[in-house]
Amino acid sequence: MPGFDITQTPAWAHLLVHHEHIADAHMRHWFEQDHGRFARMHERLDGMLVDFSKNRITDETLQLLTELADAADLAQWRERMFAGDKINLSEHRAVLHTALRQPREAVIEVDGVNVVAQAYAALDEALAFAERVRSGEHVGHSGERIRHVVNIGIGGSDLGPKMVVEALQSYADAGVQVRFVSNVDGAHLAQTLQDLRAETTLFIIASKSFTTPETLLNAEAAKQWLLAQTGWDLDAIAPHFVAISTNLQATSAFGIDNRHVFKMFDWVGGRYSVWSTIGLPVMCAIGRAGFMQFLAGARAMDEHFLQQPWRHNVPVLLALIGVWYNNFFDAHSHAVIPYDYGMRALTEYLQQLDMESNGKNVTQQDLPVECATGPIIWGSQGVNCQHAYFQMLHQGSRLIPSDFIVPMNSHYPLGKQHQVLVANAFAQTEALMRGKTLLEAETELLQAGKDTQLAAQKVFAGNQPTTSVLVDAITPHSLGMLIAMYEHKVFVQGVIWDINSFDQWGVEYGKVLAKTIEPELAGQGDAQHDASTLALISYFREHHVSTTTAELGH
Repeated sequence: MPGFDITQTPAWAHLLVHHEHIADAHMRHWFEQDHGRFARMHERLDGMLVDFSKNRITDETLQLLTELADAADLAQWRERMFAGDKINLSEHRAVLHTALRQPREAVIEVDGVNVVAQAYAALDEALAFAERVRSGEHVGHSGERIRHVVNIGIGGSDLGPKMVVEALQSYADAGVQVRFVSNVDGAHLAQTLQDLRAETTLFIIASKSFTTPETLLNAEAAKQWLLAQTGWDLDAIAPHFVAISTNLQATSAFGIDNRHVFKMFDWVGGRYSVWSTIGLPVMCAIGRAGFMQFLAGARAMDEHFLQQPWRHNVPVLLALIGVWYNNFFDAHSHAVIPYDYGMRALTEYLQQLDMESNGKNVTQQDLPVECATGPIIWGSQGVNCQHAYFQMLHQGSRLIPSDFIVPMNSHYPLGKQHQVLVANAFAQTEALMRGKTLLEAETELLQAGKDTQLAAQKVFAGNQPTTSVLVDAITPHSLGMLIAMYEHKVFVQGVIWDINSFDQWGVEYGKVLAKTIEPELAGQGDAQHDASTLALISYFREHHVSTTTAELGH
């Protein structure tokens, strides 16, 4: 569709007019006048309830938004993605993270190769290795069993597996503790290793190209730590290092046995790769059965996304409501708040998924985008955040839509704590929607026997939109559904805005500049920079204290 611009469609024009009509309407009045609102504005599927009734939308809004999806030809883009068409146009690649969780017997061909069979061949090798680690069959050089697995990666090779391992900690049952290192700041690796024994530690080096600078620096430092702790020679490292990569030459040069290099594929982007061999640390934590349930949950959401009409399609609804706020209310940030301690890394994971995917200003046709694209994703775990930034949500001057993710049951039931947690989540969504009028504030003060002078300070405008995503419990299956839901939401929004959600050239540009500056910090090279950057480099040279590599783990 050359030169496609969603802002020039009749559907967009109708939404602009509709927005003028309802922009100032208050949700509390809609609920007072329409007792069937929730019944029409929620969806249930496979142990999940998604309540979008506390959003500034009407039935007409939803109808117009589904027309916007049709105007963007969403159905065809969805079909092309699942079929393996090369919809990542700038890199000429298929986008097939969904193939990683298809049934084993499915057939999806790319360049004449059935990628489902290809993916399962790699997955089976990784799962088999993880089971050997969990059972104690795979041992270190000294013959001791592996007790700690340390994943060294960055971006998609870190955020997804880390989030899933933390969320499913209650399913980690084999006595193997999994940790993650991503930051090139030496403190991250040093503090991760400080209480570990090299003899019982396994490192997973996750880098498709095996050239990622941060990952390789940490990998080399981990190797030196292992050798320094044990006094072993280089031949002894093989049982303690595995890789997820396509570069067998580089992994072999590092000292990793080719049998312990697990394949990745160019039709899976890093931030969509937790379902692949990148999920090896997850497999080590929760085992084969748990990981297959994780894939099954994602597949259930895939099937829902493929089969349901837009009006009852959860990822599509979330995406369209997000477009509604981002492009018509100018609400350019979106909070995600999981009321589950294990899900504390979810927002960080979604930041990469959403902002690296849809932080674009050029269309698929290399033209400037004519509307705002991806929102700023932020948030943290409830209830902690209620005592931090919720003040701004309740009484600030910005419209900030929020997602509340709440499990109905806890894996750690202590007294009434989970009940209190859930009560807080539900209360916050009600308060954000309802607000508090001046009259209500004055009445409240009078009933408490207090002066009404402070009433204005206690007014809450309300009308802050929230979507509640409830799950029976955080399980491998429900977590798979949840992640896939957000993946498809991001994809749908990219289609609406006509951008490529599957490349990341901005990230690549920063890496190129870093390679130029790094030797200059050591006084080598003389590239052209702006005055500010030159001054910063000079300041580093003047104040940096050169040291030898510190011994890790102490």
